Amino acid sequence: MKRDILERLLKARTDKVPVALVTDLSSGMQSLVFHDAVHGGFGLEDHHLAEIRARLRQDHSGLVEFPDVEGYEDEGPRLFVHAHNPPLRLIVVGAVHIAQLLTRMADLAGYAVTVVDPRAAFASEARFPGVELVHSWPDEALDALVIDARTAVVTLTHDAKLDDPALMVALRSPAFYVGSLGSNRTHAKRLDRLCEQGLSETELKRIHAPVGLDIGAETPAEIAVSIIAQVVAARRNAL
Repeated sequence: MKRDILERLLKARTDKVPVALVTDLSSGMQSLVFHDAVHGGFGLEDHHLAEIRARLRQDHSGLVEFPDVEGYEDEGPRLFVHAHNPPLRLIVVGAVHIAQLLTRMADLAGYAVTVVDPRAAFASEARFPGVELVHSWPDEALDALVIDARTAVVTLTHDAKLDDPALMVALRSPAFYVGSLGSNRTHAKRLDRLCEQGLSETELKRIHAPVGLDIGAETPAEIAVSIIAQVVAARRNAL
């Protein structure tokens, strides 16, 4: 590996920027493919880059072989794509009972979990062992956590004073999923409040509410299952 490739790769990992290290198996030449840029030693066509970036989004490392493509004289290259992504994260606003179950399920699904709740009596180590806890006000906490495109945000407090500030930040961030607990009636009132605070119709449409897939969930555990399932579906572009 050339030094400049290694240095840029290490910097991307330090900065938590998704990048794919792409090796041409015929020549040994390498390139770094970012979501919006390419750096490296060999040319890649648009259809190659589209496939590489799709694999990067889905964390799919491995061999990619391109058959003959109409409009191109030569057979496509054989590439090994190594996806380097920052960890998937789930930020849960509200240290409620559902959150206790959801955080455990998210951890099993490979998410680094953070619970945000200024009420320290709720967001305690005893109730959330091993989970990162933040006791700041939700909007301040989410700003400090620096939401990226591999972050999901779920608000569960059912309290506008806590959920709304978090949603204001999350809906203007690159988060791949934003969900909020509450009935259809509660959500309608929420939309009115957020609209009054300046969120656009496009931003408001990003909210998954009532949160979770419609599986008829009733108990806290079932609701947690529906939420993590919806997060995974959003992550895998299955919604």
